[in-house]
Amino acid sequence: MIHPTQWRSVITGVGGYLPQRVVTNYDLSEVVDTSHEWIVERTGIHQRHFAAENEFTSHLCAKAAECALKNAGKDINEIDLIIVATASPDLTFPSTAALTQKLLKNTNALAFDVAGVCAGFLLALQVADNFLRLRQAKTALVIGGETFSRLIDMEDRRTNVLFGDGAGAIVLESMPPEKAGERGVLGVHLQTDGQFSDILYTDGGASSSGKTGKIRMSGQEVYKHAVTKLTDSAIKILTEYNITVNEIDWFIPHQANARIIESVAQRLNLPLEKVIVTVDRHANTSAASIPLALWTATQEGRVKPGDLILHEGIGGGLIWGSALVRY
Repeated sequence: MIHPTQWRSVITGVGGYLPQRVVTNYDLSEVVDTSHEWIVERTGIHQRHFAAENEFTSHLCAKAAECALKNAGKDINEIDLIIVATASPDLTFPSTAALTQKLLKNTNALAFDVAGVCAGFLLALQVADNFLRLRQAKTALVIGGETFSRLIDMEDRRTNVLFGDGAGAIVLESMPPEKAGERGVLGVHLQTDGQFSDILYTDGGASSSGKTGKIRMSGQEVYKHAVTKLTDSAIKILTEYNITVNEIDWFIPHQANARIIESVAQRLNLPLEKVIVTVDRHANTSAASIPLALWTATQEGRVKPGDLILHEGIGGGLIWGSALVRY
């Protein structure tokens, strides 16, 4: 539980960026053995965005960060921590966070990446929250960015329609309780179980093959684990913070699959009108999906200051968990 005198990490700005190129299901059906109806029935996806050939993850992250900074009314030089969650970095090293920092022309922040794949934004949020609570940083950029189009095997019908590119960012500020009020990150809980690492992975890496590899997934197994683990995670975090489902204003989960999102919401008895869904427009953007969905919901005027949000995500590892945020 949060001590009443403890400093809080408060979201003061949200931003997002989607590449200009839109790829519809009809576009994909011309190059792979699939159809619009087949994709929608199984995933809820109608379209996705793909980065341009000379557009990298750091470029997407920088644009989302600029949007979030503008929304927060902050100058880039006020940022002293930059954390990027990504599974599709520009380079093996340096970090995509460092490259994003370079693009933003910031020279004073600590910048580093975290790797939690589709749960990566929650991992970045947890790390940033710890920095800010301990006052090791004052103002952070927390970014989820991906160019998953580079990891897609267009010959693999199980995965070639699922993913898209994009970036989402938040500005997170450390505030004393008298300034934060009820707002802030209440808690983030994550867990990993590596015994399931073989149901969602890429078949390459710098150490194992010297190649990036492509996404491989056992869809039914991922679905089963996602629904059960995300439901259990939500119940645990709600119980710990003595919050009922009825108190949740918005459920903004990782946007992997409409069926997973709906199944978890139903198990939690969350009405669908409280669920933010963007997978139809963005597809699965991995670490970018939660902040992109949050940005979309604020742009549409749905999420407002003071709203209580439940976030959830699960990614290859398996790594999964939940967050409670008073926006």
